[in-house]
Amino acid sequence: MDLFFREFGDEGKPVVVILHGLLGSSRNWQAAAQALAKEHHVYCLDLRNHGASPWEEPHSYEVMMEDVMVWMDENLDSRPILVGHSMGGKLAMKLACEYPKAIRKLVVVDIQPHRYPNNHDDDFAGMLAVDMDSLKSRTDAEAQLEPHVSSWAMRKFLLTNLEKDRVTGEFRWMVNVEAIVAGQRDIEENPLEPGDRYEGDTLFIMGGKSRYFVKDEVPQLRDYFPASALEVIPESGHNPHFECRERFVEILGAFVRS
Repeated sequence: MDLFFREFGDEGKPVVVILHGLLGSSRNWQAAAQALAKEHHVYCLDLRNHGASPWEEPHSYEVMMEDVMVWMDENLDSRPILVGHSMGGKLAMKLACEYPKAIRKLVVVDIQPHRYPNNHDDDFAGMLAVDMDSLKSRTDAEAQLEPHVSSWAMRKFLLTNLEKDRVTGEFRWMVNVEAIVAGQRDIEENPLEPGDRYEGDTLFIMGGKSRYFVKDEVPQLRDYFPASALEVIPESGHNPHFECRERFVEILGAFVRS
């Protein structure tokens, strides 16, 4: 799996590798990566079935973990700080527990080792319902999404995955919706087993307004990550890297430097 990536900063600086969330891509992380690149060499990956990376089934944490390990072996000369958001955070947690010597530190952004059921059923139904052959504009696509996806903000986010071919003028999704739907239940699960542990330095950055912040389960984080700390950005929702970018970069930068 030849994963697409974006690179920021200069060689010789501490390496940071960022894994995006479900239906996201490396593009969503460019602004945060550029801020981090003042002191770090940052790579933002497109995971399989997302962005500009290849499409291939299955879509599971196990195969994505192997994709990332192969990419790191082929592209890095030193152990990175691994940062993962949402789905990418679950993937980062799994990789840290399975391959603890492959990374220096772990940062998990707005996700916990928890099962989040049925979070995107309506979103996927809307994406699959869009008739690509009839689309003349992104406005047409949004109108077809609206019966399934009531949130204006979520419709706009989903439409970041809609691409128009410059030659043919045809629209297509940049994500492999069918493969992701087939692996959806796996992605919703807690990827960690009861005995999984990562002893290295770990930071959880959570949005205080996020529905993914399960406060009652915070004490359980140390069952998996005994050297973990928690930072909450009270005014942020699920995407602190752009909702509260300045504070997010400040927190992440301090942890990476420590």
